[in-house]
Amino acid sequence: MPPRQRLTPADRRAQLLAVGARLFAARPYEEVLMEDVAAHAGVSRALLYRYFPNKRDLFAAIYQQAADQLLAKSRFDSTGSLTEQLVEGMDAHLDYFIANRNAVLAGNRVLAGDPLIQTIIANELDVIRARLLSVLPLADDTAREAVSQVLKSWLVFVRVLVVDWLTSETCTRTELRDVCVGSVLGAIRPLLPADPAPQ
Repeated sequence: MPPRQRLTPADRRAQLLAVGARLFAARPYEEVLMEDVAAHAGVSRALLYRYFPNKRDLFAAIYQQAADQLLAKSRFDSTGSLTEQLVEGMDAHLDYFIANRNAVLAGNRVLAGDPLIQTIIANELDVIRARLLSVLPLADDTAREAVSQVLKSWLVFVRVLVVDWLTSETCTRTELRDVCVGSVLGAIRPLLPADPAPQ
């Protein structure tokens, strides 16, 4: 084991998350061992366990960090083209999902019944839905509720579709993105007073 670097607790935690993220991206969840994370980080297992009591907690912290980073890239502005912003947001998510296929499959399949992981995913989807609602031209509270329900269903649809695509790429990445964007524009258009996808 290489000599351990002296880091602040925050820097050490960030280092362990970075090492863990690389391993979870490269290998299926079941093949990532805590001792491997410790070895790659150049720390003892005891030190790793002080920060993360088990593999699931380490994975959850990595998944939360990824969700935060993706949300930072998925901001919507009422002055911009909704279509362009949706494409940009989908591109950011797809880039991450493809680069971290094993981690995404772990969060959505291996740990599909884990309350903490599912809360992270649900919270991310709720933030995206709230941001979309904030920039759409909604006539009243009734329209807002109707669009909110459509967006909630769409986000679940996208999640299922993309996870399935990661296991069996039945179309191109661009086609996948365009299906996701086109489906939400088509679904909400009848509920809006103005066309959300100006040419």
